[in-house]
Amino acid sequence: MSSATEPIGTPPDEEPDIHTTAGKLADLYLRYEEAVHAGSARAVERQHAKGKKTARERIDLLLDPGSFVELDEFARHRSTNFGQEKNRPYGDGVVTGYGTIDGRPVCVFSQDVTVFGGSLGEVYGEKIVKVMDLAIKTGRPIIGINEGGGARIQEGVVSLGLYGEIFRRNTQASGVIPQISLIMGANAGGHVYSPALTDFVVMVDQTSHMFITGPDVIKTVTGEEVTFEDLGGGRTHNTKSGNAHYLGSDEDDAIAYVKELLSFLPSNNLSEPPVFEAPEPSGDSIADGVTDTDRELDTLVPDSPNQPYDMHEVITRVVDDGEFLEVHELFAPNVIVGFGRVDGHSVGIVANQPTQFAGCLDIDASEKAARFVRTCDAFNVPVLTFVDVPGFLPGTDQEWNGIIRRGAKLIYAYAEATVPLVTVITRKAYGGAYDVMGSKHLGADVNVAWPTAQIAVMGAQGAANIVHRKRLATAADGGEDVEALRAQLIQEYEDALCNPYVAAERGYVDGVIPPAHTRGYVARALRMLRDKRETLPPKKHGNIPL
Repeated sequence: MSSATEPIGTPPDEEPDIHTTAGKLADLYLRYEEAVHAGSARAVERQHAKGKKTARERIDLLLDPGSFVELDEFARHRSTNFGQEKNRPYGDGVVTGYGTIDGRPVCVFSQDVTVFGGSLGEVYGEKIVKVMDLAIKTGRPIIGINEGGGARIQEGVVSLGLYGEIFRRNTQASGVIPQISLIMGANAGGHVYSPALTDFVVMVDQTSHMFITGPDVIKTVTGEEVTFEDLGGGRTHNTKSGNAHYLGSDEDDAIAYVKELLSFLPSNNLSEPPVFEAPEPSGDSIADGVTDTDRELDTLVPDSPNQPYDMHEVITRVVDDGEFLEVHELFAPNVIVGFGRVDGHSVGIVANQPTQFAGCLDIDASEKAARFVRTCDAFNVPVLTFVDVPGFLPGTDQEWNGIIRRGAKLIYAYAEATVPLVTVITRKAYGGAYDVMGSKHLGADVNVAWPTAQIAVMGAQGAANIVHRKRLATAADGGEDVEALRAQLIQEYEDALCNPYVAAERGYVDGVIPPAHTRGYVARALRMLRDKRETLPPKKHGNIPL
């Protein structure tokens, strides 16, 4: 089969004679026809009326034309409970197989809500397990297109058993092959845990939902009233829970994002990401290669340390052709993560965002960045970090909800990573947050700073107030101009310690560079690090502070 929506051959107009060779072939074509149209015409019509595609239409949109090969299209359930033996459609409600995306092999499964509401039964689960095993054995990414109402109640505990089998495969595949989940409709109960175990989750605005228990159950148990969209809609999971990494405007947009995302990832953990043609260098040395666009970085950072700037302006001037694919864009916007290319090679980018909470790290930002760093490390993608962080966000809410433990995840992620790590400090790098954001002390390979960098225990104002507390109090008691003295002490602290040169003297940064040289410097650093080999001490696994 070359298309998920087009059956092989032409089905006969009348019942074939299966005792002849021609009849056997005609019977096969008839079965193909039944498998492709397993859902009723009415169910398909309802799906289209909601602005959604069918399971097979989604596969055709995802894969290269003519590349799809279906597996187990004739599989059917074996249940006889509640009269189920009278309704045994081919495929059992899920389409599985393999094909290519941009010429690269992938495995795929697509849940069919037009058959048994997409609910998971024994054979349905076995089909998914089989294609997952194939993906793991052959080292190719797997994309799951999800839309289903949970376990098939009529089949009882066997459905739960197959959920567990799928979850185990998700775990075994984690860090071995890229796993991407497309959430294309309502997913409830056990249907949502498999996507949560995958590397990336993509949802569609207004038409896709995920929740463990629906609004009706919540109202019955807790008395809360909530809509499907507020409880588990795509926007909720992209902005509040962080369970989703991208919000597609429609199904076409969601699938296009997945295809672009795959272009930055390798097929498995033993291979490298695809390499694209790099822009032609404009000079032999870093200085010779500086462009007018690069020079715009020289004036990007404001004179006032309290004035924000958009870190996207830095990122797009460093990556090839200014192309940056952001991940988790709507969640924890005080840190930016995503993929770009430098010299044609994939690179994962982590950056503080001064326009949001002044770039402070909080619980959500720490977990978002930690997850991304670990994903890059698992799949041989170098990590480029841009630092402008005044510290961790203060507040009882942060402390009581575990900023110590959850912020430590980011420390763990950087310290554990063995891929090339390059860090650029653009402005603030204060306190513990300096250490956390890809510092030399956590194992980063190349660290540089701009002359605007302020690498210190804390900002000058806070430091002056603490260090010179007694002197300021004495001045106040003596009737002196305290504010003038405070300004003088702040300036002295800035001149002495709030700069990149103290760190440079100690080798904590490898150099202080003009901002305009960043693109060239980063490219050369990553080029040098392509041959990096680093191994961790032997262990069963680490104990990240989950």
